[in-house]
Amino acid sequence: MPSTPRFELRPPTIALQGVSCTFVSQDAPGQRYTAVQDVSLSVAEGEFVSVVGPTGCGKSTLLNMAAGLLTPSQGKVLIYGKPLVGVNARAGYMFQTESLMPWRTALQNVSAGLEFRGLDAGQASAQAQDWLRRVGLGGFGDRYPHQLSGGMRKRASLAQTLVLDPDIILMDEPFSALDIQTRQLMENEVLDIWQSKKKSVLFITHDLDEAIAMSDRVVVLSAGPASHPIGEFNIDLPRPRDVAEIKMTPRFIELHRAIWGVLRDEVLKGYQQQLHKAA
Repeated sequence: MPSTPRFELRPPTIALQGVSCTFVSQDAPGQRYTAVQDVSLSVAEGEFVSVVGPTGCGKSTLLNMAAGLLTPSQGKVLIYGKPLVGVNARAGYMFQTESLMPWRTALQNVSAGLEFRGLDAGQASAQAQDWLRRVGLGGFGDRYPHQLSGGMRKRASLAQTLVLDPDIILMDEPFSALDIQTRQLMENEVLDIWQSKKKSVLFITHDLDEAIAMSDRVVVLSAGPASHPIGEFNIDLPRPRDVAEIKMTPRFIELHRAIWGVLRDEVLKGYQQQLHKAA
């Protein structure tokens, strides 16, 4: 039986401590909506943690708090044991939506963050070219985003995030718009890079298969409003992993059955809530 990954007893790279986030409701002006309530979640150094839950349960809200893009209404966000103030400078954020600037080539997009940090243009370009090679785009640096396929744009976005060498990687359903073959290629690409760099990853996804195949730990959120963790599962599958092959193993199927047993009712609740809003 594969052993559960072990992490040194250091302060977590990310620690959400009893965080809640309340907004003014867009559907009923003047009323308030609590997206997440009393959530505690941590990511250890070098750990890959995925968060799954129904649509609208506040997964992205948690990620945005870890990025410093949202301030919790209650609770604290600690980064390496220190309170987060402003934007999380130790994190790289890969969004679900396009993040490439259409007027810049792939190489210019990847080098932009380094240039904004004040790195010499030549050095920035060399590092960007190196990362384009790592993600399989070595010969496409002169292409503009509209000249790249969806999968290639995601590879460029991945290079754009990783070229800055962040200690923490935040990913918000980065591959949801891709076809299944390209998606699996990108998932394996991320796992290969993560295996070599051992960054801390907080990964948001609707896809339970994806969460299990990639993670050390999967956290399940309840349906909203006031979403909160209702389950946490250690993923004791051996590494390195191929996301397609690992899904056929008995242990993967066992883990999927256990997690889906917790998640199923919440997905149905979330679906009913969406139908009610649409009515």
